[in-house]
Amino acid sequence: MRSWLGRLKAGLGRTAGTIGGGISDIFVKRKLDDQALEELEELLIRADLGVTAATRFSASLAKTRFGQEVTPEEIRGQLAEEVALVLEPVALPLELDAAQRPHVILVVGVNGTGKTTTIGKLASGFAGAGKQGMLVAGDTFRAAAIEQLKIWGERSGLPVVARETGADAAGLVFDAFNQARAAGVDFLMIDTAGRLQNKANLMAELGKIVRVVQKIDASAPHSVLLVLDATTGQNAHSQVEAFSDMCNVSGLVMTKLDGTAKGGVLIGLAERFGLPIHAVGVGEGIEDLQPFEALSFARALVGLED
Repeated sequence: MRSWLGRLKAGLGRTAGTIGGGISDIFVKRKLDDQALEELEELLIRADLGVTAATRFSASLAKTRFGQEVTPEEIRGQLAEEVALVLEPVALPLELDAAQRPHVILVVGVNGTGKTTTIGKLASGFAGAGKQGMLVAGDTFRAAAIEQLKIWGERSGLPVVARETGADAAGLVFDAFNQARAAGVDFLMIDTAGRLQNKANLMAELGKIVRVVQKIDASAPHSVLLVLDATTGQNAHSQVEAFSDMCNVSGLVMTKLDGTAKGGVLIGLAERFGLPIHAVGVGEGIEDLQPFEALSFARALVGLED
């Protein structure tokens, strides 16, 4: 089986092809001049690094190498270093607070980002580390989401609290939280609906869930994870804004990096919001979601060997 770094590099292959290939095209036996810098900036913006990061990197490069002949490898190496500097402060694994039993984790995001699968994978990781937990099928509008979470519960040996399709999500969460406290488990992970096109209803529902858990524990939820799909590119920014308005998002998980050439979106998100990036996903397998590590990601992003 390939190592995580191998899977990450393969998963970011499309983004690395765009960035690394583009750099090679620009810097073939060429001095670093204004035209080259402009082309590099456009390339980085196309890869969804964002305008701020792209202009800052080209300015940094101009300061040290302007007028000199540079190789694609030098450019990629310097870009990886700059990207890692931006990402290091936000590369923080999701850790359970032992003082909270249970540590309540509310998982939010639009439908289709991989919320339910992410819950299953994270919960399996905690269970594998010897932690006890419960899962809550709070996306009560989608029968498929309820069934999917039950399957993940069976795989990881964790109980799943669920009701029939269409049941009141807040009531379900309230009962599940009480059960989790009585059982003394380490964590409670709550799946939620994600119909952002009807923002008012979604906001009301998430607000209601937050209020009912706070009736039991004023400090809950202790973590609010927003799951983002990398293939949405810059649209991820508006999703962070929308869900931050609805609930106090405390960290991000980025899925489906293997399905896009826009993996650079993480850099723009880190710069703009500064939220912890807990994990990234590059495939369907349980081992394809791992804690986010800045330097490995940065080097894979530009197509460098680690």
